[in-house]
Amino acid sequence: MQAAQYGRIVNIGSEAGRIGSVGNAVYAATKGAVHAFTKSIARENARYGITCNTVAVGPVETPLLQKARDTPDIGERYVDNMARATLVGRLGAPDEIAAGVAFLAGEEAALVTGEQLGISSGMGIGAV
Repeated sequence: MQAAQYGRIVNIGSEAGRIGSVGNAVYAATKGAVHAFTKSIARENARYGITCNTVAVGPVETPLLQKARDTPDIGERYVDNMARATLVGRLGAPDEIAAGVAFLAGEEAALVTGEQLGISSGMGIGAV
């Protein structure tokens, strides 16, 4: 990318890296590291025409989350609590995350670097 004087790097992080996560401190810490890594790579490579950003993902309806939902006694309540922790009151869909990644990888975001794009139904600022 440096030799080509062009590049787009989009890292996948988590809102847990920005707001923390009860019972998942190690996960939150590693996602926080992704955010710091992104900022450092952005600083080191902007002069080469390379941007580097992170998508901070919130709860997304995936097969893994469906397994959690199917857990007896607590699963459905656990997933419902996740949705309630968002401002819009619902989980995201994989294609909604992909749209943000595509934006950051495209020319429209040429001036966006070292940033975190929260695609988390507003989870990053807390529910009302």
